[in-house]
Parts: sequence; C-alpha cells; structure tokens
Amino acid sequence: MAEDFLGEAKFRSLSGPARALERFLFCALTLVGAAWAGELHIFLGLAFFKEQYLGLFVALALPLAFIAVKGRRAQSGAQVPWYDWLCALGGAAAGGYVLIQYPSIASQLGVLSPDKVWLGALTILLVLEATRRLIGWSLVILAVVFVLYAKFAYLLPGLLYAKGSSWERIATYLYLDASGLLGLPLAVTASIVVAFILFGQALYAVGGDKFLTDLALVAMGRYRGGSAKVAVVSSSLFGTVSGSAVSNVVLDGAITIPMMKRTGYPAHLAAAIEAVASTGGQIMPPVMGVAAFLIAEFLNIPYGEVALAALIPACLYYLALFTQVDLEAAKHGLGGLPRSDLPRFRHIIRRGWVFFVPLAVLIYTLIYASWEAGKAGMAAVFATFLVALIQKETRPSIRAVLKAIEDSGRTLLEIVVISGVAGFVIGALQLSGLAFKMSLILTTVAGGNVLLLLALTAVVCIILGMGMPTTVVYIMLAVLVGPTLVQLGVDPLGAHLFLFYFGMLSMITPPVCLATYVAASLAGADFWKTGWSGMRLGIVAYVVPFIFVFHPALLFKGAATEIFFAAATAAIGVVLMGIGLAGFLFRPLGWLGRAAATLAGLLLIPSPSNELWIAVNLSGLAIGAAFVLWQWKITGLKPPVAVAKSES
Repeated sequence: MAEDFLGEAKFRSLSGPARALERFLFCALTLVGAAWAGELHIFLGLAFFKEQYLGLFVALALPLAFIAVKGRRAQSGAQVPWYDWLCALGGAAAGGYVLIQYPSIASQLGVLSPDKVWLGALTILLVLEATRRLIGWSLVILAVVFVLYAKFAYLLPGLLYAKGSSWERIATYLYLDASGLLGLPLAVTASIVVAFILFGQALYAVGGDKFLTDLALVAMGRYRGGSAKVAVVSSSLFGTVSGSAVSNVVLDGAITIPMMKRTGYPAHLAAAIEAVASTGGQIMPPVMGVAAFLIAEFLNIPYGEVALAALIPACLYYLALFTQVDLEAAKHGLGGLPRSDLPRFRHIIRRGWVFFVPLAVLIYTLIYASWEAGKAGMAAVFATFLVALIQKETRPSIRAVLKAIEDSGRTLLEIVVISGVAGFVIGALQLSGLAFKMSLILTTVAGGNVLLLLALTAVVCIILGMGMPTTVVYIMLAVLVGPTLVQLGVDPLGAHLFLFYFGMLSMITPPVCLATYVAASLAGADFWKTGWSGMRLGIVAYVVPFIFVFHPALLFKGAATEIFFAAATAAIGVVLMGIGLAGFLFRPLGWLGRAAATLAGLLLIPSPSNELWIAVNLSGLAIGAAFVLWQWKITGLKPPVAVAKSES
C-alpha cells in the first residue's frame, strides 16, 4: 500500500541490462546534479553555459521517464516496450542537442531553423507524455490549454486578446528559451532541490529516520496523548529534511497512525493529525518544499532569508496542532505511552548525536554564511556521511550509499518532469503576454482592494492545488498574481509566501487532498471525517498568511521588539483558538466557552502598531485571561469527567 502512495506502482520492475541502465541513469541524474550544486565545475575551472548543463539533465531524465515508468498502470512492468525505447532515445537526443549545440544556438535563438522546430515539438510531446505517466492528466491539460492560448489568443475578446504565435515559434521558444523548458523551475530543481533530496536520503541511509522517531518518542511519548504528540514532533522533524507531505505521511504515518489508534484515538482523528503534521513539513525550515527554493530565485534573495521568514509562521502552525492534540487527549482521557515502550534518552543521544552535526552545518551555511542553497545542501550531505563513519551503528555500507543515490534520482525524476511542464506554462504565458495583462485584470476585479485580492487568490490556489502539485500552483500564481500583490503594496516575500501557503493547503483541504487521502487509507478511516478534522487541526495555516501579509514582523521584518510582541501575541492567540476549536480546557466547553476562546484568539492577531490595534490586542488578552480564570474556577468547583477518568 505504501508503495502505491509513493508512486512505486508507476515504476517498472526491470531485470538484466534494462535494470542496469535504469540504475545507472538514476545514479547519474543524482550525481550530475550534486556535482553542479556543489560547484565542482567552478573548482575544476570548467566554463560552459548553464543551459548546457540543463540539457544534460534533460538528456538523463527524459529517457528515464520512458524506461523506468509504465505507460499504463495495468501494463506489465517486466520489460520496456520497443516504442518506449524510441521515446527514450528521442529524449536523450533532445537534451543532447542542447548540451552540444547551445554555444552556437545562443547567438541565434530567434532563428527558426528546422532542427530547432522539430526537436522542440518532439521535446514538448515527450515531456507531456512523461507528465501523464508520472503525475496524471490534469497537469498535461493545463499545459496544453496555455500552449493553445499562445497560438489562438487572437480569437478571444477584450483583455484576453493577443496576436498569437506560429507553431514554429512556440515549439522553439518553449524548447530553448530561458523562459521555457530551460527556465527557472528546471534550473532550481537541477541545482538546488537535488542537493536537499540527496541530503534526506543520506540521513535515511545512516539511520537518521529512526533517530528522529526515537527522539520524538522520548520527548513526548510519556505525556497525555503521547502517541499523537509523537506524530506531530516526528513529522515536523521529518519535514525539516524532506519537504514532501505525502512521503512524510507514508514514512512516518506507517508508525504513528497505528500507535495513535492503539492508544485510543479514533481512526479519522489519527489520520487527520498525521496528514496535517506531515503537510507542515513543506513550510518547516531549514528544508522546505520545492516552492520555497523557487521563491528565493524569483526574488533573487538567499534561501536562508526565505527559511528564516517562514520560521515563526511554521511554529504557529505546529503550536495550533499541538494544542488541539493535547486537548483532544484530555477530552477523551487518553494517557501517554507505557514507559516500557519508550527508548532511553541516553542511548538515543549516544548513538544519534552525530545527526545534529549535518543539521548544524546546513543551518550555519544557509543562515549565517549565506552560501548558495545547493552548495549548503551538499555540505550537509558530506557532513552526514563523514560523521556517520565515526561509529559502527551509523556507518553505512556501500550498498546503502548507492541505494541513497539511486532513490534520490527516483524521487528527483517526478520533480524534473513537473519543472519541465511548469517551464512550458511560464513560457506560454510570457509568449502570449497574458502574464502582463493578468495584473490589470486582477486589479480591475478586486477594485484595488488588497484583502479581496488575497481572498480571491487563496481560493484559486486551493482550487488549482486540487489537481496539481504545490510547485506548479505556486509558479503559475507567482507569475500571474505576484506582481499585482507587490504593486498594491504587499511585501514581495510576504506575497510569495502567501501563494506558497495556500498552494500547500490543497494537501489537507477537501474534496481533493492527497495527504489526507493517503493518511485516511493508512488508518482505514472515513475520508470525509478525516478531511474536515484535518481542516480544523490546520486552521492556523488558513489565517496566518493573511496576518503576515499585513504585519511582516512575523517574517522577521522590523525591530526586534516588534517581532517579539508580534510572535508573542500570535502564539497566545493561536493557543486560545486551539482551545475554542477543540472545545476543551480543564473540562468540556459549551458553545459560550468555545466562542469566548475563539474570539479572544482572533483579537490577539498581530497587527500594525497603532493605538486602535493595540487596544484590540489588549481586549483579546483581557478576554482570554478572564476566560481561563473562569474555566479554572468552574473546574475547581466540579472536576471534569475526562480528568477524573484519566486519574482513575
């Protein structure tokens, strides 16, 4: 079951020479990317166009999509059909042409020669077919719609009218231009994302996944609702090194969901907790989702600045989840895990202290030394393997290292294909001029109202995210909506993080929410009950983006005192909102108590430092304090049933 969720059902089970070629290409894809990310070409004094490197990357990835991935799920995966071998050869030719010919192409990009046109058309078809195999039809249809718009925009009225381009120009532009296939999404994947995927796989190869799970067990397992708290902590830790919601659910949920069910959590609630905790990994520094690296490139700022800005919102996300998990445990009288089931802290640290070293290296190089993100990621990879050699328990075998490299390539393949299609979408938008017109259209629809535009954008993000990966949703809206938000006065980093957050929320927002679906399947729970519970648990993620857009102190922008008070009021507000949503504090709450807690939490939302908003925050603090004292007094007069049950 887990293999299906990770996409293993898409891949063939080859043997013989075909399997050897497949493994070679997966490893080559990882190692070539790692060499570029680690700036080996600069160390060796090699000079060539970045596009040539991207051509090599395409020449490795596209053949893999046809050798390793089945054309249909029902198809036998024991061998590669002859037509897939032809497609693989075509993919190698398409990338190889860029690798070899780009120096002469660069000065003649505007010349529509037959070789460019035919190879461009072939590349577009191959990338779309690879996307269908790996992702599904939704992304293919989206790309085709934008390509058709670039051709037939002259048939549309009003602001949607454009001159339209010839098929020859479209094929050449999407294939060779820096705004097409060889554009920003593929460049970020091939130079940054590859390093962080390899870092995550390196940690797993030396036992880092077990260390993270054991650390969460020791930290939270003995407290009430300990199994769910372990899920929250371990998923956040897994998220710091993976940034993939579905992978987190499968890897962590296979352990935590059964554990939560054994200790009394309903199946749908256990699944919802894991889905929300795993989805938060995309926004949890230091290793966030792919879109976070794209933000840094779009804004031309260090990735460390993006990671730092995301820290407080990510902590608020997990604080809200943790609060509700704790109160749900109290409400249902759920205790902690037996001490016999918990590992000893001394043994964990003695074996696992080495795993703190690569994380420290990563944080130092990203945040303090301001290294390029790919180079910092590779430094963390080398640190992981070096410190793992110190002790026998963590020392990896050659086979484990090779498996980590191959698995990195397997994970990378899907992201490369997504990046290629995203490049086509951006190229079609640029070629048709729609990207420039969209700002005017959106400003007209929203009437210049920033809040209305943000609300419309949030809805569009979630709707688009139902059928597409977060990365593609972010890229589309960064091109279409991002400039409009900035023109209306929104801080650029806040605007892009807003798009990132709401693109991510499609993972836990019904009706199409992949992380929730996977978690519900693992738990054997009702999907809809899981989905609505997940939305409640992750409610802060729907609110916080609106807050940091208007109050950038939550993104570490502003004076230290302003940042401190913004974080403090937000944290208190999040806890009070969690109490209201869980419906418990010392005792079960009625509707009046839930309303009072929720209202107090909303009034504590950080806001611009003016007298009105300070008064609003003080009112929220007063209501919150009065509410807590009220509940404390009532509890003192009549002990709650749930507490009495847990003490008996």
